[in-house]
Amino acid sequence: MVKLTRPILLIIFSLFISTPNANARNLGIEKVARLHVYVHDFRAGGPNATVFTVANASITATSATGFGGVRVVDDLMTVGADINSADAGRVQGLTVSADLMVNAVAVNLNFVFASGKYNGSTVSIAGRNEVLRPARELPVIGGTGIFRLARGYAITSTYSFDVTKNYAVLEYKIYVVHSDVRF
Repeated sequence: MVKLTRPILLIIFSLFISTPNANARNLGIEKVARLHVYVHDFRAGGPNATVFTVANASITATSATGFGGVRVVDDLMTVGADINSADAGRVQGLTVSADLMVNAVAVNLNFVFASGKYNGSTVSIAGRNEVLRPARELPVIGGTGIFRLARGYAITSTYSFDVTKNYAVLEYKIYVVHSDVRF
């Protein structure tokens, strides 16, 4: 009979832990999606507004950066820069002016796809957006539907801004690594 010493038992145990479970769900093959969309941001009041201030700090009105301003967003997302281009869905979430010295917002945004092959799926982005920089990088932190187990990054820039209408078109190039999960 073979006497099992502690080191041998540890080796055998580690083999059982590292062996894939035959009953485990298949998480699929990782894929990369390259998304290119435009977001239409109406900050002015009126019937077309898509961004609303819901809270301000005691210093927001006197802060050069609007520090402490909290806004909710429900913006139109299109496949082209023109507002009349094909509808891709909505961008919904929160932005918070979170820097006393620089125009930067902390964002929590969900890109909700309502057409095409991504219909019903979402990509979630959260991070710091220094709005006056030409290009900003934000992390993709998750997703739903086709984008389950998503991770990646987004590059955003201001495509155009109409000061009179307080209307911005934001361009997003989103690179999403996701799993082809089938449940």
